[in-house]
Amino acid sequence: MGDVSVLAEILIALAAIMVVSTVTVIVIARVLYRRIRRSRALNGAVLRVRTRVSVGPNHEILRLRLRLRESLASGQAAVDLAVQSGGPHGELQRLVGRLQNEGTRVESQLLLLATELDPVVLRETLPVAARRVDQITGLVGRVRSVVAAGLGVCTDDTLTTLGADVDREIAAVDAGVAELHALTLLDGLPAPERTSMARTSAHRLDKRSTP
Repeated sequence: MGDVSVLAEILIALAAIMVVSTVTVIVIARVLYRRIRRSRALNGAVLRVRTRVSVGPNHEILRLRLRLRESLASGQAAVDLAVQSGGPHGELQRLVGRLQNEGTRVESQLLLLATELDPVVLRETLPVAARRVDQITGLVGRVRSVVAAGLGVCTDDTLTTLGADVDREIAAVDAGVAELHALTLLDGLPAPERTSMARTSAHRLDKRSTP
């Protein structure tokens, strides 16, 4: 009886270990799966691969989904860049958010089309979905153009200011070099001429320093 009870305890312990191990593996797998689904970069890579290898109507649906995602991502990246660089962005962030909401609806429609088995329905609805994707990508392109124009204006203004500052610094350096050259020449002149040139140099320096 003693041996039987010990064996039973061992079997129960092994069963408990197996159950705990199985549950742990399932939990880890679910966490990893959720993280993979939330990873935009990985999802985009998977979508690109699926688009390349697909054929028929499914290829067109995947192509539209890929184009829609990449367009919306580029619009968000442009607005983020405008915010980070201090460029004008106004309500662009809010508009991009609205475009992303519409893009989510359109992608849901495309996902529904991917499960459609009737070729007649596909022929009728695919062009409609394509037009919606075209509209969204066109609006995103306009947003990117606005961001590019704003950044260009800021860059032009900054470069103009920098150019004026550089010109002033170069003029100041040239004036300093000229003064040093004049003072060097004074060392080889007689005292009366040295005094006269020193007064002239001092007078020029006073005129430059006077606003």
